Amino acid sequence: MKTPINGTDLLELGYPQGSVIGIALNVNKKRTGHTKEQMLDLYKKVLETPENYIDDALFGKLATALIEKFAEKPEDFIALNPNPKAFSSYGLNHIEAGAIDQMKIAMQLPVTVGGALMPDAHQGYGLPIGGVLATQNAIIPYGVGVDIGCRMALSVYDIPEDFYYENEHKFKRELIAHSKFGAGHGFQGQYRADHAVLESPDFETNPFVKNLKDKAWSQLGSSGGGNHFVEFGILEFESDDAVLGISKGKYVALLTHSGSRGFGATVAGHYTKIAKELCPLPEVARNLAYLDMNSEMGQEYWIAMNLAGDYASACHEIIHNKMQQALGAEVLAKVENHHNFAWKEIWNGEEVIVHRKGATPAAKGVMGIIPGSMTAPGFLVRGKGEENAINSASHGAGRQMSRGQAFRTITKNEMQAVLNHHGVTLIGAGLDEAPMAYKDINQVMASQQELVDVVAKFTPKMVRMADDGSRED
Repeated sequence: MKTPINGTDLLELGYPQGSVIGIALNVNKKRTGHTKEQMLDLYKKVLETPENYIDDALFGKLATALIEKFAEKPEDFIALNPNPKAFSSYGLNHIEAGAIDQMKIAMQLPVTVGGALMPDAHQGYGLPIGGVLATQNAIIPYGVGVDIGCRMALSVYDIPEDFYYENEHKFKRELIAHSKFGAGHGFQGQYRADHAVLESPDFETNPFVKNLKDKAWSQLGSSGGGNHFVEFGILEFESDDAVLGISKGKYVALLTHSGSRGFGATVAGHYTKIAKELCPLPEVARNLAYLDMNSEMGQEYWIAMNLAGDYASACHEIIHNKMQQALGAEVLAKVENHHNFAWKEIWNGEEVIVHRKGATPAAKGVMGIIPGSMTAPGFLVRGKGEENAINSASHGAGRQMSRGQAFRTITKNEMQAVLNHHGVTLIGAGLDEAPMAYKDINQVMASQQELVDVVAKFTPKMVRMADDGSRED
């Protein structure tokens, strides 16, 4: 077994941070017959004289990337603000350094007017997950994220708690029958759903978006991979809620979490590539490349983003309608909120574009759902409209382990023991979604008491996720 080489090894040799490190590590994957020491010696020679390796079968791509990197000049890039604005943060002691560093970089963009970091924040691409960024007349595709319009949707049924426990087999049957999971998975032929969103004229915006319509249709009403779920649980109101019209008590509820599937992911990738070409930022900020809202590409992305959001909402609507009909239940209330999106809002007296990448809208009186994990409670909340948080709150508990770390450190037996302890039935899911991979939701909620009021608590009882724990395509 060959001794691995990591990014730290390359940085110590003097390699520049950024994409060059990734190219160098890909070269190492192809190494044969060299020890770690020999390979590092070769890396050093390539760094010192890349021109000698341009035609080398193994190091040619790396040598070219190094030459291009060394030829870069500051004037080739849009300058970052050397005196960035401060940003608000909540639960800072429980947020990893990588997420904080990403937020600091986002605050250096010349278009940034404000920012906030939510207590569930962790490192992502571009903006950290849990990052909120207000910009002036600019939209950042990776500030929105890959799963555009990902959302939570809750249906509260006129079904008492006891009925669930007496009929768990029925709820399990309907959950399996009326939900579909997995990256790239969808429906074919007569099993395809239909929805008015497919008739949106926005699908005719340009050939790129138009060509995604069939993919969108096939995946309509499905839930994808990763941390997406469809679950039954018990929603408890400790007092009457006049706004929702629900009396104190415990109710069976359906909670779903998913987004715009392959359609949104493809839109994100396409316009991020365009943004990087049109907006040359320094390496440290390149994933925050933005589009001018007055430009053709800015308007194209804005239309496609909103269409992806409408599509994500339609997926939830189909799932909830199917489940309501299967259960024969009356829906007492529905609540839906989304993240991984950008909104035009008035903040500090001016119109801004607010990016919420893994953050819940929490303007005064706005309802939202903040889930914990497959065993931890979720919370139905009402926003307080905290200006310092740019009217936002967390979108969940947030990860405390990377997916890779979860796979390496958590066993199936350990995960099952936690499920058994909490009385949760799990259908599907990989170890990367184990409850232990997530932060303590109660700690997260305690860190944002000034952002939201808790209206009701949701306790998961039966959870379905992608069978293989797969990521979204």
